[in-house]
Amino acid sequence: MLNAIASCLWGPGTLALVLGTGAFLTVRTRFLPWRKLGRALSLALGRESRRAGQEGISPFSSLMIALAATIGTGNLVGVATALSSGGPGALVWMELAAALGLSTKFAECLLCAKYRRVDRRGQLTGGPMYVMAAALGPPGAALAAMYAALTVLASGSLGALTQSNAIAGAWAGAAAPAVVGVCTAALTAPLLLGGGRRVAGVCTWLVPAMGLFYLAAGAGVILGNLPRLPEALGTMLRCAFSFRSVSGGAAGAAASGAWQAMRWGVARGVFSNEAGLGSAGIAAAGAGGDPVRQGCIGMTGVFFDTCVVCTVTGLAICCSGALGAVDDAGCPVSGAALTLLAFESVWGAWGGRLLRLAAVLFAASSVLGWDYQGEAALVYLTGGRGLGVYRAVFSLLTLLGAVVPLEAVFSLTDICCALMAMPNLLCLLLLSGEIARDARRSAAQGRSI
Repeated sequence: MLNAIASCLWGPGTLALVLGTGAFLTVRTRFLPWRKLGRALSLALGRESRRAGQEGISPFSSLMIALAATIGTGNLVGVATALSSGGPGALVWMELAAALGLSTKFAECLLCAKYRRVDRRGQLTGGPMYVMAAALGPPGAALAAMYAALTVLASGSLGALTQSNAIAGAWAGAAAPAVVGVCTAALTAPLLLGGGRRVAGVCTWLVPAMGLFYLAAGAGVILGNLPRLPEALGTMLRCAFSFRSVSGGAAGAAASGAWQAMRWGVARGVFSNEAGLGSAGIAAAGAGGDPVRQGCIGMTGVFFDTCVVCTVTGLAICCSGALGAVDDAGCPVSGAALTLLAFESVWGAWGGRLLRLAAVLFAASSVLGWDYQGEAALVYLTGGRGLGVYRAVFSLLTLLGAVVPLEAVFSLTDICCALMAMPNLLCLLLLSGEIARDARRSAAQGRSI
């Protein structure tokens, strides 16, 4: 049933909304996110972005929180499920969606930084729900409440269930799923109790460290299978735009045409980089500074997540020959097990150890990032009441996620992503003129970009 609902939600209409909004904002902003990507990367990684104001976190910390939520199972398991379900061409559509997602995330972070506010504790807070309530009039208040409620629900799915499920998949055969769930909950619960400042502090050092570690391991897989890489790239391009089934080749699997490649590539791309969900804007609002500058810094998350980390995972799987492999029961290998096969093609037994460590680091960071965003949405709805209950339920879901079937977890994740994206993308379209004006004005005055 969950799979049927997910397939319905990620039909042509949702795909057109996600890609169309990104394309529209790209044109409306005169391709600014593409033209200024290099400058945005410089801003994000520069020394100045690490300075925090008294009321908020630093821009670099806000980016790390957003990346903590995005660089996780979407990079390890999401890419693998996209390739196994949509064929090698799904990776091409993930990249195309990311190119348009730069503009979407730029717009989300700009608006959330512009409409942020100071809460009762004297800290900066914000998110799409604050934007909707302040900029869209009376209908916006209802839309904001709906979005905030969906964010709370999505945090339990994307931030708890999916992450512990990925760890359990990576540790299959080495530890029982129930044990993995208990350990994951025990590891993250103390950090969740520390609130946003502690989450920001942990993410600031955890995300860069785990990212560099994983990229080094994944690059080793690609280099170890370098002779297969040209054939794999050719197969990916043929599968991405062919409306006939394409099988064999370096990818070693059958692709069911461009439609399935698009459906799975875009859906898993949104799950991974979250462009269109609005979640990154919650972290962006917690930092001070110029809204356009914050939009530029925030949009680099799409580049780091999809264009770098997801690309490494996808190329490692496609050129290793792991795609299309079956298990002892004759079922296609998918999820963490597929990524594991790719790593073992070069690293041997060490491949499993490397991937298990990466799964723990990625999932732990995503748990923290999504808890931060879920708590911000709950504060909007209740004024801060019920945070203790939320954290307890969140930890329980982290425990349960390890024993829930992979297909059910990702179907629920796809549903949550689609439901979050719809009100957020509608808001972006309605405020596209304001986004374009702010971007042009900032560029004309020589500020931020």
